Amino acid sequence: MNPVPYMETLQRIAAGMGPQRGFQSSLKSLLALLAERHGFLRPHLVIFDPETRTLRLCVADGAPRSGQVVYEPGMGVTGQVFVTGKPVIVECLKGHPVFLSKFFVRTEEELSSLAFLSVPVLAPQLGWEPGREQAARKVIGVLSVDTPRASRDVLERHRCFLEVVAGMIAAQATYLQDDMARQQRLAERRGDRPHVPGDLDGGMIAVSESMCEALKQASYAGHGRGPVLLRGEPGTGKSRVAAFIHAASVRNELPLVRFYASRLRESGPDALTGEQAERELLGYRKGAFPGAVQTRKGLFELANCSTLFIEDIDCLSLSLQTQLLHVLQDQAVVRVGGGQLVDVDVRLVCSSSADLEELVAKGQFLEDLYNRIAVFPITLAPLRERTEDILPLADLFLKASAEAAGRTVERISTPAQELLAQYPWPGNAEELAQCMEQAVQVCDDLVLRAAHLPQALQTSDDKRTALPFNDAVARFEQELLVDALQHAHGNMLQAARDLQVSYRIVNYKVKKYNIDPRSYA
Repeated sequence: MNPVPYMETLQRIAAGMGPQRGFQSSLKSLLALLAERHGFLRPHLVIFDPETRTLRLCVADGAPRSGQVVYEPGMGVTGQVFVTGKPVIVECLKGHPVFLSKFFVRTEEELSSLAFLSVPVLAPQLGWEPGREQAARKVIGVLSVDTPRASRDVLERHRCFLEVVAGMIAAQATYLQDDMARQQRLAERRGDRPHVPGDLDGGMIAVSESMCEALKQASYAGHGRGPVLLRGEPGTGKSRVAAFIHAASVRNELPLVRFYASRLRESGPDALTGEQAERELLGYRKGAFPGAVQTRKGLFELANCSTLFIEDIDCLSLSLQTQLLHVLQDQAVVRVGGGQLVDVDVRLVCSSSADLEELVAKGQFLEDLYNRIAVFPITLAPLRERTEDILPLADLFLKASAEAAGRTVERISTPAQELLAQYPWPGNAEELAQCMEQAVQVCDDLVLRAAHLPQALQTSDDKRTALPFNDAVARFEQELLVDALQHAHGNMLQAARDLQVSYRIVNYKVKKYNIDPRSYA
């Protein structure tokens, strides 16, 4: 391949990164240049946020799925590149066991026709020291691109080129990281800390007695050292409680590492085979299987001195359960392909939606493993059994969805609240979050109304008795009055103009429904 285009691009990058331009603008132009000159798709830069210990999408040439999406170190290809400090080449996106595709939407055709290159961005060296190796430098981010599938040689040349680019932008990436931390501290001083997916503040509300008790137990578990088993139906928030337990533990200075065992029962690009799951958990040696071109650490090693969360542990095969039991007994792992024992100090938090006792009785789950992981069990009740949490959670998800969609939705109308409160929520809090996200997409008002909710909620209220006509009209009038007074900041004359009625009617209705306009001033 002709190296001239690479050299010309590097010269243009160097020329465009002077002090006369802001680092955000410089990086945006750089990514656009990569796309224009080399046919890379969706070039993007991810930076590690030391305040939240997550990897955040900072600059991209392309429309991301959502600005709220983050990776944890070790999660997906991006997280693995950050943790290992080594580049990764995914020769085909479709069916790759680690590639998660969280930042961008890709069609099935693109997944089949594209490769993915990801290289670490290392902190710039302050000065040369004898014997100092590049590997000792701290990883501060990850530079990644999609590219059409090609031979391994072509992809390797692209990878080498991107590593040079990553070295050139190291200083700008450092500025981005510093600015990110500064903005986070400012937000905390103002008391409006931004939502981080996976954080308790971003999706766990304890109003009901059962949820308050569960979080109280999780707090106790956080201060302990033994394994924790989180039980409950899918969507009840087990993943977020696992993050809470880790944050409350003495291991919280290192990131929480996650393994989604449910991928063993899925189909599609995120699915795992038993062999792939074994390699992901235990790691593997170079040459252990075709394609093992270098030795890799598994999630147990990456979680050393931290916490490993295994979601849906009941999905593990008996073979993987046996290996997991050995790791817990020996506090050491043997990578796939053999070799010496590698000592690990890992705290295990597991979750399950299944009846593990029944699986043990059927011989589908190892009793010894069950006894080891169930040292501290915590059960999360389904949403239908803690109805007090539904509306506070709905308000929380409404604000997050509106912010992500760039819209302003101030509140949920009373009829919509009634539908939300009466729905049984078989998918629990996860279904509620999806419901509010869908409703925000079709909401064309400052108030989210019953008509904006998914059809399933509007047709599931068979037991609901209809309001008498006069009561329904009165409730609708109150809604309109409250909305108008909110927009007019309590000014009844302006509210009357907005509603296109006389001031006398507004004044009469306000008194009739005992509404205090001053509360909206």
